[in-house]
Amino acid sequence: MLSISIKELHQTTGEYVRRAGASRSPVIVTDHGKPVAVLTSPSLLKPKRRKRILLAEFKALMAKAPSGDTMDDLNAVRAER
Repeated sequence: MLSISIKELHQTTGEYVRRAGASRSPVIVTDHGKPVAVLTSPSLLKPKRRKRILLAEFKALMAKAPSGDTMDDLNAVRAER
């Protein structure tokens, strides 16, 4: 795995960005010898898929016909907790 300093990256940004984009191996950017960033190809990143979870209270609230008063509906849900 290639590792470069921030100073090296600053001097040759285009070269390292192109190299990281074309490679299957990330480029580690260091600051005083400590890793601080990673340059990598977007194809290597896995998109995060968030799973939606509806609370039972919300499902129950959505199933009820609205009473016309939002505060009454909210108080009814809060009382069930």
